[in-house]
Amino acid sequence: MSQSPPSPASVVELAEALIACPSVTPATGAVFDCLESQLAPLGFAVTRFLAGDAPDGPVENLLAVRRGPEGTRHFAFAGHLDVVPPGEGWTSAPFQPERRGELLYGRGAVDMKGAIAAMVAACGQIPAEAGTLSFVITGDEEGPARHGTLALIDLMRARGVAPDLCLVGEPTSVSRLGDMMKVGRRGSVNIWLEVEGVQGHVAYPHLADNPITRLVAMLAELDALVLDEGTDWFQASNLEVTDLACGNPATNVIPARASARISIRFNDLHTGQELARRVAAIAEAHGGTAQAVISGEAFLTQPGAFSGILADVIRAETGIEAELSTSGGTSDARFLKDLCPVIEFGLCNATMHKRDEAVAVADLEALARIYRRVALAALDTGH
Repeated sequence: MSQSPPSPASVVELAEALIACPSVTPATGAVFDCLESQLAPLGFAVTRFLAGDAPDGPVENLLAVRRGPEGTRHFAFAGHLDVVPPGEGWTSAPFQPERRGELLYGRGAVDMKGAIAAMVAACGQIPAEAGTLSFVITGDEEGPARHGTLALIDLMRARGVAPDLCLVGEPTSVSRLGDMMKVGRRGSVNIWLEVEGVQGHVAYPHLADNPITRLVAMLAELDALVLDEGTDWFQASNLEVTDLACGNPATNVIPARASARISIRFNDLHTGQELARRVAAIAEAHGGTAQAVISGEAFLTQPGAFSGILADVIRAETGIEAELSTSGGTSDARFLKDLCPVIEFGLCNATMHKRDEAVAVADLEALARIYRRVALAALDTGH
């Protein structure tokens, strides 16, 4: 008697398999093997590649595409398989998934292996004729993010497989699954400040030049800046001093050098380059220098058809009216927005990056249903 084919794995089983693969950033290897083994039976053509060198690499990335009929739309799921270090003090081993009651525990359960499992489960219920589906998955989101999604975008452009819409599975929900989606993010720039002085004895200040005095004046001017009052969609930009040092072990020596670092999270009234130039001018006025690293620009996916599809599906599945937000830190959506309209939506974020990270099993199952319905609606729409 012939045997029937095995039933597809549940979303919880898919999540457990991914969690069981240690993947502290930058991730490579086993966790990508696991995801490929989940996607290949669904008809996805999987491409994996390494990018970057030490210290920020190598990073593994995965692009999986299941092409639909000619002329159909293309919907992408995006996310990351790398996780932050688990730390000490877990109730159970962080990379040995464990169900206790209604919760699934393990590093990455929320951020964001659980969401990737929900994407896989959703795609298993979407017919091939519905349109083209893809997975844009990196192993370098929690780290420097220099060799992850950016490299994937280059590959997608080279192959001409840019999607029409993209959903990133970051854990955006706050109190209940479905209460928030992210339609934009503020930009981020970190700036290293340095002032050179002249070392000398504290009893003879006229023979020295104290760089700390000038650095403090520089920081005071920067701290007094009011960058803006916010916009309809974004909170006010803010500048914070995040480090201050001169490394002087002696009590009777004026140091030769002093340094500081600031971080600016900015809305779409600014660009990273404009803010870097503004800070550099203030630094120069105080005899210092400024070196900026722009992590990402602010962006907004204008609320409309895409956010409407997602809001309708969330309401139908959960009864909740999702808030459209641009709050929080950066994500890889800051890169993906250059390909197509992008929105972030995923699990509740209360335990992400914490000990005993956990997701409600019911939320995983609901998220898979939401992702399925959103993808089908996005492939079907002409907007």
